[in-house]
Amino acid sequence: MMKQQQSKKTVLVTIKRLGINGEGVGFYKKKIIFIPGALPNEEVFVRITKEHPKFLEGELVRVKTKSNERIKPACAIYEKCGGCQLQHMTYAAQLKAKKDIVKQAFERYTSIKNLPIHDTIGMDEPWNYRNKSQLQIGEKKGNYMAGLYAAKSHQLIELTNCPVQHPDTNKVTEKVKRILQQLRIPVYKERTHSGIVRTVVVRTSFYTKEVQVVIVTATKILPKKEQIITEITRQLPNVTSIVQNINTEKTSVIFGNETIVLAGNETITEKLGSFSFDLSARAFFQLNPVQTVTLYNEAKKAAQLTGNEKVVDAYCGVGTIGLWLADGAKEVRGMDVIKESVMDAQENMKKHGVAHATYVVGKAETWLPKWKKEGFDPDVIVVDPPRTGCDKTFLQTVIDMNPKRFVYVSCNPSTLAKDVDYLVERGFELKSVQPVDMFPQTAHCEVVCLLQRLQD
Repeated sequence: MMKQQQSKKTVLVTIKRLGINGEGVGFYKKKIIFIPGALPNEEVFVRITKEHPKFLEGELVRVKTKSNERIKPACAIYEKCGGCQLQHMTYAAQLKAKKDIVKQAFERYTSIKNLPIHDTIGMDEPWNYRNKSQLQIGEKKGNYMAGLYAAKSHQLIELTNCPVQHPDTNKVTEKVKRILQQLRIPVYKERTHSGIVRTVVVRTSFYTKEVQVVIVTATKILPKKEQIITEITRQLPNVTSIVQNINTEKTSVIFGNETIVLAGNETITEKLGSFSFDLSARAFFQLNPVQTVTLYNEAKKAAQLTGNEKVVDAYCGVGTIGLWLADGAKEVRGMDVIKESVMDAQENMKKHGVAHATYVVGKAETWLPKWKKEGFDPDVIVVDPPRTGCDKTFLQTVIDMNPKRFVYVSCNPSTLAKDVDYLVERGFELKSVQPVDMFPQTAHCEVVCLLQRLQD
């Protein structure tokens, strides 16, 4: 295997488009080159940092010809942090770029002509939308820091006022960090696997304004625990849940398996539309509750429900999509391999008075054929898989079940395009591709696709 070559050559490059990670894409000596921070139609001086057999990596040195879409980032540490990739671009241009990123994925991985893609649905207010922060705690010259590691490094960048976070998560994290410093609670050191506090996780409810604080520790013992609780309660009256999570492993994974409620409630309550959800410390929930309503409405629109359809909610999680579709369906059935998620889905249905829904533990490729033998033929199958996309066995099961409509909600245009290509080659037709901007200022884009089974 050829090793990548190190280089420091500086060259002039014209940027053609944005890549899937938000980087500028150009060509130098017939090789594609990726340049973070560069925008389409710009001429930029680039330092070639790495030479691979098929592509180059570059570092932006100076912009010679500036795009009209280039703006000053709102965040002072934007370039250091790496959490956002597109703050240097107008929001209107971001939406166009995300549509183009989705188109590129379909052009690369499918042979579909005349892609039925719509304009990206953006947010009215593309800032302060994230309801959860997970910041590592570090120490530098006696001062505590709360932040993220810079891209491709182990340098902790302090985040004191992140503009894409809900203001309460910023405020609460900062005060909890100061309380930990004042009480001199030892900070965890990864290299020596010593110390105590690893991470502070803060989740805010947009609906109830409740806030949950999770202190992730490397040991079960949390020194001065009562003083920590007293100070958080005194200084932050909107914090209604204080939790300790214990993670003793040498790992970059944030949460451990043991969680202890230190004060207040075990959960906070969030609302999506008319539905409310009780969120525990480790529960998965969409990070942008405002735009999640838009995303789920697009999925419901694609499902084209009339009240007579039997719907399958595959990869169901806690059942949010199934719950969203339930009032338009005759019956909803779903499954997930995580038992706790299925239990939450069952509880959510019960809580909202949905009696025509069934959720089970296991894989769709196991349950769907079993249900088919029992006479259950779904009209609509909805799936919202992880970034890796759908398992081929699952896709083949969808083909065998022969639903009228297949609604695919994706957070990764590349795996989405590959999976759609697999289905189109086996008798489905792609009817609609709808990008939804769930994470403004970043390169991430959600997509809702509608596929229909071709009639024989």
